Amino acid sequence: MRHPFRAGAAVVALTAALAACGSPGGNEGAGSAGPSAVRTPLTAPSAGPGTATPDGSPAPHTSEPPKLPSDQLTPATGSFTRKQKDYLVDRVPRGMDPAAVLQTGQETCDRLGFLVKADRDVAVGAIVTGEIADAEPAVEHLCTQHRDLLREAGRGYADGTYRGERLRPGRYRVVSPTGNCAWRITGADGRSLASGSVTAGKRASVTVPREARAFTSTGCYAWLPEGDLG
Repeated sequence: MRHPFRAGAAVVALTAALAACGSPGGNEGAGSAGPSAVRTPLTAPSAGPGTATPDGSPAPHTSEPPKLPSDQLTPATGSFTRKQKDYLVDRVPRGMDPAAVLQTGQETCDRLGFLVKADRDVAVGAIVTGEIADAEPAVEHLCTQHRDLLREAGRGYADGTYRGERLRPGRYRVVSPTGNCAWRITGADGRSLASGSVTAGKRASVTVPREARAFTSTGCYAWLPEGDLG
């Protein structure tokens, strides 16, 4: 039986437990680089694995520092595997140790693996909300066994309002809602098609029909897909 706890608190608690035990070895792509330990806190919820904000508008552009050329991606000792180096391309700012950036990606994989063992839905929800940041590059290069989590998260919803291409008809289940979880589906004229609320910690499902033009969720943490409309 899955634990009916709040996903945000679960991610923090489980991650803290993982940090206390140290990063488990054996991740796919782990090499002999011997990166120094770098602990990075979970980020605040974001738009998820996509590049748009919950209301469908483009994410704001931010300037980034120059990246280290791929031919300079070498650790102080040892060497990177091909998968590790592919992960690091265009991700290491000049002046930063590539091994430290690699450690961040490996710890992302560690967190995912730890959460999956506790509650798979919580693991997917943490990707949807951005509580586990930069999950996509880490999964695609360092822990490919979690690609199914990434695919499911790409079809989920964090709290927010979704319209246009970001709105996909189908059935969705809520992941560990708070006591203030509420949702609403509206049509083309703004008319309410359906709405409701969910008790804290309870599992519930909603159907977004084809005629829906907007889906709004507050206090529900994340919604995961159960299936498209046939």
